[in-house]
Amino acid sequence: MEPAIRVRRLHKRYGYRWVLRNLDWDVPQGSIVVLVGPNGAGKTTLLRLLAGLTRFQHGSITVLGARLPQEATQVRARLGYLGHATALYPDLTALQNLHFYARLYGIPQPETRIRDLLEQVGLWTRRNDPVRTFSRGMQQRLALARVLLPQPHVLLLDEPFTGLDQQAADILLQAIQDLVQQGRTLVLTSHDFERVLPLAHRFDLLHRGRIQASLPGEGLTVDALRRWYHDVLQSAQPR
Repeated sequence: MEPAIRVRRLHKRYGYRWVLRNLDWDVPQGSIVVLVGPNGAGKTTLLRLLAGLTRFQHGSITVLGARLPQEATQVRARLGYLGHATALYPDLTALQNLHFYARLYGIPQPETRIRDLLEQVGLWTRRNDPVRTFSRGMQQRLALARVLLPQPHVLLLDEPFTGLDQQAADILLQAIQDLVQQGRTLVLTSHDFERVLPLAHRFDLLHRGRIQASLPGEGLTVDALRRWYHDVLQSAQPR
């Protein structure tokens, strides 16, 4: 089976600074891969490249069989990306935001789908309130509903638990577990090892422009994960 994501000899730089260098990387279909690494390692950049939101200098990226950026339109509706910005309109209500994105995605008669998502993220009772009145956790929950609206096959989540209250974090965890049962593919970045450990099929450590090591998530403890993380970073330091 072809991987959901395939990256080959990828190079990305900002000015004279190389962020990703000669990166090869595969993400199997139906898996959850957690991308870890120190701040500035290029995790957010890699997710934005996979989402087609920025360009790279050399190499190739294929997502669900579509080559980026040349064939981005073929995969856009099947790919969800949740970054640090929620991409919500603060003066619109929760309902209006989701109806707007439903039109963008070309979803016919989205009313039932929108109601189900708002109930799933615990915001149905606030559906007619402007987003600017929402807490950070509520906005993140609505942003998750926005991302899930077109039922993406691949979901990219950049530090999704940052700033969430416990209720929002629990809702996000349940949503991720539901997606796994549906056979979706997820890539997420996180420093919160305790939260992501029960979810991950694999941990990949990005550092110095490439994947330095991978570790299966099955049977792993938080202490073992932290030791592995520390040891890989130490061994990757220039001598």
